[in-house]
Amino acid sequence: MRGTTKGVPLLGTFQPDNVGPMNITDVLTQLRHIQKPLYVVNGVAGDDISLQSGVISSDADHFQPGRHFSGMVLPCPLESLGDPSFCSDHKINLPYVGGSMAKGISSVPMVQAFGRAGMLGFFGAAGLGLETVEKAIETLSQSGFPHGFNLIHSPAEPELEKALVELYLRRDVHLIEASAFLSLTLPIVRYRTHGIYRNQQGEVITPNRVIAKISREEVAARFFAPPPQKYLRQLVEAGHLTVDQAEMAGEIPVAQDITVEADSGGHTDNRPALSLFPTILNQKVRFQEQYRYRQKLRVGLGGGISTPASAAAAFSMGAAYLVTGSVNQACIESGTCDEVRQLLAETRQADITMAPSGDMFEMGVKVQVIKRGTMFSIRAQKLYDLYRAHNSIDELPAAEREKLENTFFRSPLEEIWQQTRSYFLVRDPRQVEKAESDPKYKMALVFRWYLGQSPVWANSGDSSRKIDYQIWCGPSMGAFNEWTRGSFLEDVSQREVVSVGYNILFGAAVLTRVNQLKPQYRQFQFDSSMLIPMKIEEIEEFLS
Repeated sequence: MRGTTKGVPLLGTFQPDNVGPMNITDVLTQLRHIQKPLYVVNGVAGDDISLQSGVISSDADHFQPGRHFSGMVLPCPLESLGDPSFCSDHKINLPYVGGSMAKGISSVPMVQAFGRAGMLGFFGAAGLGLETVEKAIETLSQSGFPHGFNLIHSPAEPELEKALVELYLRRDVHLIEASAFLSLTLPIVRYRTHGIYRNQQGEVITPNRVIAKISREEVAARFFAPPPQKYLRQLVEAGHLTVDQAEMAGEIPVAQDITVEADSGGHTDNRPALSLFPTILNQKVRFQEQYRYRQKLRVGLGGGISTPASAAAAFSMGAAYLVTGSVNQACIESGTCDEVRQLLAETRQADITMAPSGDMFEMGVKVQVIKRGTMFSIRAQKLYDLYRAHNSIDELPAAEREKLENTFFRSPLEEIWQQTRSYFLVRDPRQVEKAESDPKYKMALVFRWYLGQSPVWANSGDSSRKIDYQIWCGPSMGAFNEWTRGSFLEDVSQREVVSVGYNILFGAAVLTRVNQLKPQYRQFQFDSSMLIPMKIEEIEEFLS
C-alpha cells in the first residue's frame, strides 16, 4: 500500500494539471470530458477531499503528500460502451442502432444519417411493395455506409416473406433485422445460410447476418440455436444448399445478435426490460456454452431507450448495443409527416395504448400506439370485437354496418372489398381465393383495410383522416420529451437522429462516470436535470 491519510487507503500519486481543485459546479464539466480520468484527492489532514484532473505521476512509487489520490473516475469513451465486437463485426463506430419502423418510417435518409455518423440504421421495409424496397436497396447500396433492412414475420402472407428474402438475396443485402417472429420460418433460415462456406482455417463463414428482435424467451431460444434440421433438409432438396453447407449450418446460430425488445412502440409484449433482459442474457450464456459457437452471441436492448439514464442502465446490465425507435420517428429524417412529428413531441407516457395489429389481426396480436388526438385504438378494437362476434360481413347488424361505412371506412363495405380484392390479386392472389371461399376471412381482409390504411394516412399527413391516424409509439417518447424540455431538442425542427443518438450515448457515458464518483465523493449531489441535451459541436468539444 502506498500509504494512508487518517485511515483512507491511498492508491498512488499523480501529476495535477492546471485545473486545480474543483468546486461542485465544476465537477459535471470535468465529468463531461469522458476520455480523461478524474482523481479523488485527500489533503494531508485527510478531511479536505477534492477532485482534480491530471495524469499518473512518473514517480508513482514515491508517496508525496498533496499529490496522492484515494479514488478515481475512469475514462468512458463512447466507443467503450457496449460490446466492441458488435461494432467491429458490423463495421460501425458506436453501439447504437436505429431500429426498423414499418412503411418506410425508418427511411432512406434516416438510415444514411446513421451510417454517416458511424451508427447502424435499418430501413423499414414492412408494409411496402417490393419495388419500393428495391429502390431503397439501390440507393443505400451506393452510399457506402453500413446499413440493414427489415424482415417482418408475415404469418398471414407467407409468400410475401419469401419474396422479400428472395429480393434480399438477389440484391446482396447482407444484414437484416428480423422482427415480430413467433417462430422460425424457411425463408429466414434460407437467408441466414445462403452462401455459407468454410475458410482455409476451417472456420464457418456466413455472409448474411441476422439481428433478431424478440420479447419472449422461447423465441430467443430458436434464434440462439442452429437452424432446424427440417428446414435445412428442405433447402437441400430445393437446391438452395448443398449437403456440406447444411452440415456447416449446425455450427452457427440463426442470429448472432438478439435485441431484447421491452416496452416498445408497434409490435410489443409490453415486457419490463429489468426482468426480460437479464433472462435473455442468461440464455445467451447457456447457448454459447452448449454449442461452443465460434461466433460470439450478443444481446442488445431496445424498447424504452430514450434518455441517458435508460441507456446507462442498459449498458450497466450488459447490453452489447442499444436500439431506438420511437424517438427516431419524431426526427426530421423519419418517413412521416410534420403533423405526426408534432403529435409525438407532445406525447406523454400516459398517452399510449394497445390496439389490434393489422398484419396479425385474426390472431389477436396488438401493437402499441398513441391514443392522444386520435380514435384509432378505439375503432380498431371495435373492428376486432365485431370480427370475433360475427362470421361474415352479411351477419353484421344493420346499425353497426352503417356506422362502419359512414365513419370508419367512409365507403360501402362492398367497395372496400373490391379495392382489397384488386390489391391482393396483384400482391398475393391466394388471399382472394381464400376470402371468396371463407366469408369470415373476407371480413378480416376488409377490416384489415382500415388497419392498413391508417398508418398511410398518418405518414402522408392526410388531415381529413387525422382522427384515424395509427402512430406506433412506446412510453419512451414521453420520457424523451420530458428530458428535452427547455433544450434545443424540444423544437421538432431541431430533432435529428444523430443529434438524438449522440446525446443519449454521451449522456450515458457521463452518467457512468457519475455512478463511479458517487461512492467515492459523497459531497457531489448529482441532479439528472443537469444532463441537458447539447448540440453535436458542443459534445465534440468534450470529446477532443
